[in-house]
Amino acid sequence: MSRLGDLIRTERMRRGMTPKQAARICGVAERYIVDVEDGRRIIADDQARRILKTIGLKQHTEADFTLDDIAVAVDLQTASPPRPVPPAPSGDTSPAASSPGVDGSIWLDALSAVLKRVPVMNAVMQETGRRFLPVLSGLIEGAPPDKVFYFAAPDDSMRGFRIHRNDLCLIVPSQSPIDGAIMLADRGQSRALRKIKRLDAFTLLLQSFDHELTAETAPLNEIQFAGRCVRVEIEL
Repeated sequence: MSRLGDLIRTERMRRGMTPKQAARICGVAERYIVDVEDGRRIIADDQARRILKTIGLKQHTEADFTLDDIAVAVDLQTASPPRPVPPAPSGDTSPAASSPGVDGSIWLDALSAVLKRVPVMNAVMQETGRRFLPVLSGLIEGAPPDKVFYFAAPDDSMRGFRIHRNDLCLIVPSQSPIDGAIMLADRGQSRALRKIKRLDAFTLLLQSFDHELTAETAPLNEIQFAGRCVRVEIEL
């Protein structure tokens, strides 16, 4: 079964069109649409994009996701059934008139609900890229999806804790120190990953580990925390 064919079938059914109606407005034979949907005819992304746009997909909804992203990420066999289609106004039997005015499409809605492009930030908090992460029950690692980010380790100061230069640390927001956690801490103009130990209510121990374990004490009121590291990803 063709994933792009599945996308076209799902979008067509969402808009209440038969294969014959979709073929007519796309200027192709009905058999062409049926073969594409059934996976008997392979088409390129740009052809699929033209068909989807012709049957009603709005261009701006494609801004964040490619067809490759969608085809890989979304299992359309589990997509919800098409929404009820209201009757067309009297005298208007065109396919466009019989489909509801819907922003986006079922598969783009589904993708945005299950995947999020998470930014990758460098040491000066400039975005250098993005990576997909799954969204579970509206959250990523228990945090709002728009609050999490990757931090690229700028050096080997944490390699004793298995974080090496350029490893990607997934940071979830936390403004309070968590004892025993590796956190992204700001101290003046310095930003770094450090393992946190609470000495008392007002003093922290910030640990690093390059060639050997080192630590420095700091008053709690001098440290600001962007969040804690919950996952590390490496490039092989």
